[in-house]
Amino acid sequence: MISQNLQSPALAEPDPAYYKSPYNKRDENLTAASPSREFAFALHDVARMLRTYSDHRAREVHMTRAQWAVLAKLRRREGLKQRELADMLDLAPISLARLIDKLTASGLVERREDATDRRANRLFLTPEAAPALKRLDVLSEDVLGRALNGLDEPAIANLRAGLEQIRSNLKHELKLSCGG
Repeated sequence: MISQNLQSPALAEPDPAYYKSPYNKRDENLTAASPSREFAFALHDVARMLRTYSDHRAREVHMTRAQWAVLAKLRRREGLKQRELADMLDLAPISLARLIDKLTASGLVERREDATDRRANRLFLTPEAAPALKRLDVLSEDVLGRALNGLDEPAIANLRAGLEQIRSNLKHELKLSCGG
């Protein structure tokens, strides 16, 4: 039997300025999670639970959460290329193509040739999508109403502002680390 020394690469030491915040005090023993790590765990759990609950509820209107997401994005930005929509939804192009096939077969979405690129299709909602979107709007309000029960408008606004700041921070970090 060959024994190998398999060590993980050393982790980069975090920026010391991070720990100057009262919310991010480093636990030298690392036995208990810091408040910021507890927040990250909670955020992950809430996002997972919201996806699961949305999947469950979407079945009430004979749809999947992924189809719901496609319709919602197209409502905001009709005429997207399939590739653009796949990037926005963080889906593989082939996965989105299958979703679009199903939505096209249901008469909710149509593909139109791109006038400047014969290889590309642009996506548009059909008039038949309007009633489905109305049902999804009602469903969305109910799902979010249940999820946000007990929070008032200022609390929701503060949560949103905090999440927007986190998104901004992560976009910045990704640009730095990915050279984008």
